[in-house]
Amino acid sequence: MAGQGARVLVVDDEPNITTLLSSTLRLVDLDVRQAHTGRDALSAVDAYDPHLVLLDIMLPDLDGLEVARRLRASDHRVPILFLTARGGVDDRVAGLTAGGDDYVAKPFSLEEVVLRVRAILRRSRPEAGEEDAVVRYADLELDEDAHEVRRAGHSVEVSPTEFKLLRYLLANAGRVVSKTQILDRVWSYEFDGSGAIVESYVYTLRKKLDAHGPPLIQTVRGVGYSLRERRP
Repeated sequence: MAGQGARVLVVDDEPNITTLLSSTLRLVDLDVRQAHTGRDALSAVDAYDPHLVLLDIMLPDLDGLEVARRLRASDHRVPILFLTARGGVDDRVAGLTAGGDDYVAKPFSLEEVVLRVRAILRRSRPEAGEEDAVVRYADLELDEDAHEVRRAGHSVEVSPTEFKLLRYLLANAGRVVSKTQILDRVWSYEFDGSGAIVESYVYTLRKKLDAHGPPLIQTVRGVGYSLRERRP
């Protein structure tokens, strides 16, 4: 998968956010460290030498924009993905002008962060090769660039919506996601649908994947679905 084994520094003054992001990124095989202030972030970049920094703008000492400026002034070229509650155009421009590579406004979906992290790592680490475009879990592979799905080496034909659904489940592998979350992220917030359509697509996608191996999409009754290997 993109950036597998890459070092990522997560900087946010809210422990619940750093913990959630760190846990999610570790699930996709990234090495993660945390920092909670701007000065700690600067020290961590020197000590940890990350391939990517997820940087909150609103920090208790130096804000994220100043951290980015200082990194660039000291010739640190590490890519920066800004995380912030500020969603205005001026704020996005300020972040990119300060040296940021991308910008995600809070509240964000974990899927969106994972996909943007992968995209930045793919651009900034060409030595990782073509495999960077392939997302893997167990014997399941999803090729972002070729728009293909494989299970145990077998090609699996999926529709565009099934592809989006599987990509969302892969981005949250090991976590339980609700039907509402799936509707929001796969069919968009504006879609006025019911959980029945999610059940239908999960059923057809599961049937296609299970033809080539043991079940991977698990139903958590009363909660939602999770992409994970069934425990013995």
